[in-house]
Amino acid sequence: MVALTTWQGASAALAAFCFGYPFVMAWYWMAGGLLLRYTRDRREPLPEAPPPLIDYPLVSILVPCFNEQDQIAETFSALAAIAYPSYEIIAINDGSTDHTADMLDALVQQIPQLRVVHLASNQGKSTAMNIGALSARGEILVATDGDALLHPHAVTWFVRRFQMNQTLGAITGNPRIRNRGTLLGKLQVGEFSSVVGLIKRAQSTYGTLFTISGVICAFRKRALQDAGWWSPAALTEDVDVTWRIELAGWRVTFESKALCWILTPETFRGLWRQRLRWAEGGVQSILLATRAMLRLRRGRLLPIWINYMVSIFWAYSMVIGFGLWGVSRLFPDVTGGPLGFSVLPQWWGTLLALTYLLQSAVSVHLDRRFEEHMFRSIFWVIWYPLVFWMLQTAAAVVGVPRALFRPRHARGTWISPDRGFR
Repeated sequence: MVALTTWQGASAALAAFCFGYPFVMAWYWMAGGLLLRYTRDRREPLPEAPPPLIDYPLVSILVPCFNEQDQIAETFSALAAIAYPSYEIIAINDGSTDHTADMLDALVQQIPQLRVVHLASNQGKSTAMNIGALSARGEILVATDGDALLHPHAVTWFVRRFQMNQTLGAITGNPRIRNRGTLLGKLQVGEFSSVVGLIKRAQSTYGTLFTISGVICAFRKRALQDAGWWSPAALTEDVDVTWRIELAGWRVTFESKALCWILTPETFRGLWRQRLRWAEGGVQSILLATRAMLRLRRGRLLPIWINYMVSIFWAYSMVIGFGLWGVSRLFPDVTGGPLGFSVLPQWWGTLLALTYLLQSAVSVHLDRRFEEHMFRSIFWVIWYPLVFWMLQTAAAVVGVPRALFRPRHARGTWISPDRGFR
């Protein structure tokens, strides 16, 4: 009887944690996002109307490319239309096996700012970025992907933020979904608005970011040099370089007006592969950063480190909770009643659903400055937790052991991702 009571008590504690963590974090993110909007960004102009800068230093835009023949024309057309007076574009062809190399060489004749570096074989995004950075003439580096469309004023907003704060080593921009033809595409509109954007706003308010968005970001070259540049062994180079820049003493922030339109996976297989890589790479980066954080005594990073560790623990707790619920349903006489938590909505499910509805409304309110018809997407935004929290849970559970047993010096080479349907 004592053992059974202990099991039931542990089960109740587990259920409380599985409910409580996303509930608390939702309010934490909403508070941080609203604080940023009505303090630092309260009187900021719209993305289309940046104010004049102190000066316009040379900016180098780095574009690593691997098998991008279907996207190159769009991407470099957008880069050629950047509304900034002094910039260069450096395309790094990372051993593409399609017509990417020939198309880039042809574009050099059309875009005066463009230079192309060809790598003989696929070395991975980190190596491509390092080569591009070493080839760059600018002190400020803007990074984007070969399938993304940069907003004409994104570079200006990055430079302005660097000029306003000399302690900034990196800035992450605001990626927006442009392929919305399927259910998964529409749901990811909700993800990048109600979760990704809201988290980055909150983390900027509280002082440290977990990661920049590799598809739209900017760096001081000095900060990258202090951090040791990009690591070829990193599976998710954006997480890895963010932590090493912060460990080097630089700050990282979010610039909501630096917009970029991106393609996302619209098949479950493509989405799963992407999220599994993110989970595995995140664990890999945090394990490496933990030792450095303790050695360098970077207490400022401790809250975000703790939150990440708790999120991993939460993912495994969810699996255990569902497992206990299944066992208690199959063997009620042995367990003495339900253990874990029910998969059917109860009061806690209703409360969490209402919280997510409020979170969605807050995120849409914050993002409507960047997409005029954002409220039309709220139906899809509110369904995000149902699909993606479960996906993130599964990816974390599978990604942790993969990261732990990944060969230490394995290179993070890439393959062509699922870019959805357009």
